[in-house]
Amino acid sequence: MASTALRPSLQAPPPRKKSRLGHYVVMALLILATLFFLAPVYVMVVNGLKDKSYMTLGDMWKLPLYLNGGGFPLAWETLDQNLLASFRIVIPATILSAVIGAVNGYLLSKWKFKGSDVVFTLILFGMFIPYQAILIPMIQTMDFLNLYGRWQGLVLVHVIYGIPITSLIFRNYFANVPNELVEAARIDGAGLVGVFRQIMLPLAAPAFVVVGIFQFTNIWNDFLFGVTVVFDPKQQPVTVALNNLNGTNSVDWTVVMAAAVLAALPTAVVYILLGRFFIRGLLAGSMKG
Repeated sequence: MASTALRPSLQAPPPRKKSRLGHYVVMALLILATLFFLAPVYVMVVNGLKDKSYMTLGDMWKLPLYLNGGGFPLAWETLDQNLLASFRIVIPATILSAVIGAVNGYLLSKWKFKGSDVVFTLILFGMFIPYQAILIPMIQTMDFLNLYGRWQGLVLVHVIYGIPITSLIFRNYFANVPNELVEAARIDGAGLVGVFRQIMLPLAAPAFVVVGIFQFTNIWNDFLFGVTVVFDPKQQPVTVALNNLNGTNSVDWTVVMAAAVLAALPTAVVYILLGRFFIRGLLAGSMKG
């Protein structure tokens, strides 16, 4: 009887219901934040679809009277070669910097050698060097390698400048891989390359997604290196071509708005398609596996 009387007191208390008011407040704040951040996108798209004669500051928020493409056809005609040039620069630079960063992260986390911490610190030091400080020696080096003025030289610059952050991400990610897996592979006869190819690479997909998104965005949005290294206007990145749309006396804002949408679309698509994997990759690199 005594045990029966004690049973109700041992039961867990019922969960408290969340306040509906708090739920509505959070939802309202999220909706306001979404509208706030989407407002510039709305302005660019709507005004890019307008005819030049209907583009005024007072009508900036109004929808176009009719849909005829607005400034998008001319913007595409102006930027098509530069968009292709940006892809030609971004894709190999992202892949190469990711591969080099993966190798560095693997060696610095699982095959430590004497002075490896010093080497890692020196690699990270490259993250804190401002672009403007290395322009003159960079140009001299590009000229010595016969790459100055060519898009291949711009790829090399972005690969080298991306090594510090990619090495950091991969090192932190590989450090969370259990050492027992590496030891087991070494007992089975796998060497330096074998462990990397058979163990690390299959586990590194989340880290590659994080590095890929980060590098793709940074390289795509770069302006300083693009305008400094490449001479041919048709081989310059789209950011440089977008800046060149500003006229000296007048500006066709419908074309500028449409061009801004076209220039921002690839990075937006990357984040929409891979955004959830980006968060997973960051979390995977911050927890012990």
